Amino acid sequence: MIDDSGDVQTRPSRQDNEMSNEIELSKIEVNPFQPRTQFDELALNELAKSIKEIGIVQPITVRKLNNNSFQLIAGERRFRAAKIAGLTKVPAYVRMAEDDKMLEMALVENIQREDLDSIEVAISYQRLIDECELTQESLSDRVGKKRSTISNYLRLLKLPAEIQKGIREKQILMGHARALVNVENREYQLGIYKMAVAEELSVRKIEDLVREANNGKPAKEKLKPTRLAQEYESLKEHLSKHFSSKIDLKRNDNGKGKIIIPFKSDDDLERILGVLDQMKS
Repeated sequence: MIDDSGDVQTRPSRQDNEMSNEIELSKIEVNPFQPRTQFDELALNELAKSIKEIGIVQPITVRKLNNNSFQLIAGERRFRAAKIAGLTKVPAYVRMAEDDKMLEMALVENIQREDLDSIEVAISYQRLIDECELTQESLSDRVGKKRSTISNYLRLLKLPAEIQKGIREKQILMGHARALVNVENREYQLGIYKMAVAEELSVRKIEDLVREANNGKPAKEKLKPTRLAQEYESLKEHLSKHFSSKIDLKRNDNGKGKIIIPFKSDDDLERILGVLDQMKS
């Protein structure tokens, strides 16, 4: 804990080489090496609510700086949620780490999270290889994953930016993406991706289209969105502009589907409801 003088009072941790502390949020600065670039606001608010009710179960990890301040190594979601929850102090493990070791620890810890999208994982793997000078074999040992698994993630970074963005926005799954990586022709690759999104194609269907594309069978017209798909795309763009929010419209081959209107906060939801009320009148 921190006494009145601002010094850290430590107590034994479950780990022999760390100490658990209560540290003031105002003394913690964000890790400049944080690999995560996006934080879901709704998820942060849910975590903040949980923290208000039961506190922080898993301490964040920091390193001590020279001026009695601390730098975040891992746990930025908990750090941000604690601020939202109105906490002034958080439990933390204090580690002594140089910048290169801090980056490696932050990346490895980040990869273990279940809520990362595939591109975030791939970027973290690539940074460990490039910035921490790890081989795929040593990286496999660090993160406890098969070398083939790491290779599959790294290959996603070869996809066009449009497809990578689609992965991050959950337009397609990892299985779809792994199949798309194997398309040799970039135009066909984008064409199959757009079909997958517009028609909610299964991974098996994507694999079939990829196989056909690499065998030179499909005509360019086959991979262009159908007229109906184009009309739905236009409708989606129109709705997105009308609601000032990125609308997601899904439709299967049977004509069934759904319209998804995302919102960022309760205030944003009220705004969207207001737009709907105006449409009724």
